[in-house]
Amino acid sequence: MTVSGSKKKTALIMGVSGQDGTYLSKLLLEKGYAVFGTSRDAETTPLNNLKTVGLTDKFEILSCVPTDFRNVVQVVSQVQPGEIYNLSGQSSVGLSFTQPASTLEGITIGTLNILEAIRILDSGIRFYNAASSESFGETGEEGAVEATPFRPRSPYGVAKAAAFWEVANYREAYGLHVCSGILFNHESPLRHPRFVTRKVTKAACAIAAGDQSVLRLGNLDIERDWGWAPEFVDAMWRILQQKTPDDFVIATGKSYTLAHFVAAVFESFGLDWEKHVEIDEAILRPSDISCSRANPKRAKRLLGWEAKTDMIGVAAKMAAAEKRLQENER
Repeated sequence: MTVSGSKKKTALIMGVSGQDGTYLSKLLLEKGYAVFGTSRDAETTPLNNLKTVGLTDKFEILSCVPTDFRNVVQVVSQVQPGEIYNLSGQSSVGLSFTQPASTLEGITIGTLNILEAIRILDSGIRFYNAASSESFGETGEEGAVEATPFRPRSPYGVAKAAAFWEVANYREAYGLHVCSGILFNHESPLRHPRFVTRKVTKAACAIAAGDQSVLRLGNLDIERDWGWAPEFVDAMWRILQQKTPDDFVIATGKSYTLAHFVAAVFESFGLDWEKHVEIDEAILRPSDISCSRANPKRAKRLLGWEAKTDMIGVAAKMAAAEKRLQENER
């Protein structure tokens, strides 16, 4: 699938400096889009992810605070995009337990402001909302589909569930082309080290180099569906290209325990993880999801999208990237 027609498409990525924003901007530029991005303060925000993939001078980045409605209207009016991708907001489940109010406000009010700007300024704009598997809570063995009820177990999951229903309401009430991608865990070397996957790869690399001896983790029995982030941003784009706006579950369809992920990463460094990993109860969350599993069959059938990289591949790619990063720093 490529951009069709002679008119160049314009996309606005809200929250462009994160993992997903970086990979999505790269994808859209390759497809011939005119891309604009936003960050809360474009002049002072470190754009390390964009620098890593060589995109800092490829498109314009504007300052925008999504919780400020006038600011959102100003940016949308200036860019006049055909597509808006909302990837902004606090994205750490763990952090949401210590910052529940700001997490809820940033995600729900930010999403609402963008929807209102579209409704008022240009109802023809297509809008993608980054929803989350955290909204499902426990999924059970069969795996979640689009119709699975939400029972979130974190402030982050609650916020994402509320934003999902905001989008659904604007689609039904105002006839807007607005969609949500309910993405399960998707990882890459661009993840911040506070995310457990990057924490594991970073620690394993340091242990292999002799710079660290122990990695402390919480519950190793949790199960997650881990995919490769560059593949998932392609699903975001495909969702917005559909003639009829709708919501989709995006995942690999396979889940593994955190212990399995840790073992795969440490094996890439020639290490026995059980000799280096310790359980730290202080890291345990007040409430957590024991099993997060997906059934993405609808995305395959309607979007023509299917994950190519499962957890084993993700662990290997992240480990290899961590090795390259360490070599470049030495």
